[in-house]
Amino acid sequence: MNAVWKAFAAVASLGLLLSLTVHLAALFGVALFGESAFALHVGMLAVGLPAGIATHRVTRDVARKDFWKVALSGCPLWMRRLSGGLVAYAILNFAYFALTLPSHGPKHSGAPDAAILRMFSGHWMAFYAGAVSIFYSKTRAEFIGAPRCTQGHPVGPSAKFCEQCGSPVESAPAPRVIFR
Repeated sequence: MNAVWKAFAAVASLGLLLSLTVHLAALFGVALFGESAFALHVGMLAVGLPAGIATHRVTRDVARKDFWKVALSGCPLWMRRLSGGLVAYAILNFAYFALTLPSHGPKHSGAPDAAILRMFSGHWMAFYAGAVSIFYSKTRAEFIGAPRCTQGHPVGPSAKFCEQCGSPVESAPAPRVIFR
């Protein structure tokens, strides 16, 4: 199964590289690939569903606040920070686009302009970076199960006491991640 996650990681990496290329060109006013660039939307679906499946198994018994900590437990710190940084950049990039919204007027052609590609490609980069991180983590770690309190309730990987009953967490190693 590891080969499947590696293949999805390769597809997501290609999507990240292409969206970065479109974004850099758009920053210089070039609408690279024109409407064909929107094929990156389809690519997001192609890696988004498997990324959701990859995270579901390892995070189903984890507290919501620990979701990303567990989902990206196999990633190096720089990769987690890059993904988070690109999410923040996508938000700022969108806000900048909204505040400086160009008046498009009547369209003379069906081709998108560079400002629109810049806005979309910021989101594409964040999405693909997150997918790469999820798949990389999935190829590196296998989650055995959530740590549990002495009453048997699943708790987050950093919890000392159960959120449901207040019992102490078992002394088993948390978050019980095996790296290959």
